[in-house]
Amino acid sequence: MPIDPADLTLPDAPEQLPKLMGIELVTLSLDEVIGTMPVAGNRQPFGLLHGGANAVLAETLGSTLSALHALPDRFPVGLELTCTHHRSATDGLVTGVARPIHIGRSTSTTEIVIIDAEGRRTCTAKLTCLHRDTRPSGF
Repeated sequence: MPIDPADLTLPDAPEQLPKLMGIELVTLSLDEVIGTMPVAGNRQPFGLLHGGANAVLAETLGSTLSALHALPDRFPVGLELTCTHHRSATDGLVTGVARPIHIGRSTSTTEIVIIDAEGRRTCTAKLTCLHRDTRPSGF
């Protein structure tokens, strides 16, 4: 049984990667998780949004969506992430929308679409999570 999105608590420590990258969760529901990330501070040496930053945003949103479906009985961990970068973003915020493709007992797969400030698709990602019976140590 999925948890109520209002009951999801995420670590907010300063060293958490999403916090360091300025990722903010905007919408949490069982149907979609939406979040934003600034381009500034997440660029590669040539001034474009770093592809790895897209991956961090995608995995953050996709794993949060999986957590909404798996917790409290199971704990999701990333198993596979693929990202296709369609165009570059150079400023402003990018917005990611994660929607479920498959939600099962032991795995979930999510599609994450990232758009730039003008609404143009910059990245399409797919994340598969494994739903573990135990939480990693330290969580």
